Amino acid sequence: MHSFNELVSAFEQRFASTLPFPQNPSTLYEPCRYFLTIGGKRIRPVVCLMAHELFEPLSDDAWHAAMGIELFHNFTLIHDDIMDKAPLRRNMSTVHERNGLTAGILCGDVMSIYAYEQLANINHSLSQVLHLFNTTAIEVCEGQQLDMDYEKRNIVSIDEYIEMITLKTSVLIACSLKMGGLLGGASEGNAQKLYDFGKNLGIAFQLQDDYLDAFGSSERIGKQRGGDILANKKTYLWLKAWELGKDSHRAELVDCTKRNDESKVPTVLDIFRATGADLACRAAVESYSAAAFNSLEEVAVMSNRKKHLYDLATYLLLRDQ
Repeated sequence: MHSFNELVSAFEQRFASTLPFPQNPSTLYEPCRYFLTIGGKRIRPVVCLMAHELFEPLSDDAWHAAMGIELFHNFTLIHDDIMDKAPLRRNMSTVHERNGLTAGILCGDVMSIYAYEQLANINHSLSQVLHLFNTTAIEVCEGQQLDMDYEKRNIVSIDEYIEMITLKTSVLIACSLKMGGLLGGASEGNAQKLYDFGKNLGIAFQLQDDYLDAFGSSERIGKQRGGDILANKKTYLWLKAWELGKDSHRAELVDCTKRNDESKVPTVLDIFRATGADLACRAAVESYSAAAFNSLEEVAVMSNRKKHLYDLATYLLLRDQ
């Protein structure tokens, strides 16, 4: 069994040495290499490997799955940045900001295709894996569309928001864990428990990310502080502030959505604090975290084999960066 950090190191070495991109046209592939080498936690590919290792030693199939997942994830980030008009990712210039809009679109497109090339190398349970992956990929697109739609609405329910972040963020983490388990020989029951663990962990992780986007620092979180506020995103914080706030708070929130200047960020942060939305967000993180840990507990392998997954989840949910 390997720790998260050990598997990150092994994945980085293997990923860097087997990146599939040719040299030309350099205007297409150089931005791909740039984006894949500017950092990232590698959470999704590594939890795939960790789930696989619960049941059997790492196989080539597990590595192909992990690399396909990471390529797909980065494709979604590149296109998300375009839609969000984000200047920074991981404290570095986004692809469309650095290389132009066309390069950003094509870079993401080709990365998604190479993700499937990696999955095509899997020898066992390929049909099952592809069905899981395709279902997840569709859900991620649905979640992103809902995210964009909600920016234009004044009112979004908490349930709608949780559905959106489940689709946009948590299902890929859940898929990564289930895929790794299935390729390692997990029963359908154990694979589903891993999926449920990842789904709830992903929701908690996104709620934590919402909180850090508002109350973290740009240097520590690697992106622009208050970016969700500037993009008029209906995060859990925003929705709770709307739900818990007075009419004056709601009027101020609506007014801020009509402004594009950065001066609205501290105003909205003050509303989050005044309404208790910040505390409600922290409580929601704790609730979904508990559900995640319960699902992991029910995976029928020896507890000591699950230690590294417990440690990773604990780190992610207590992170301040």
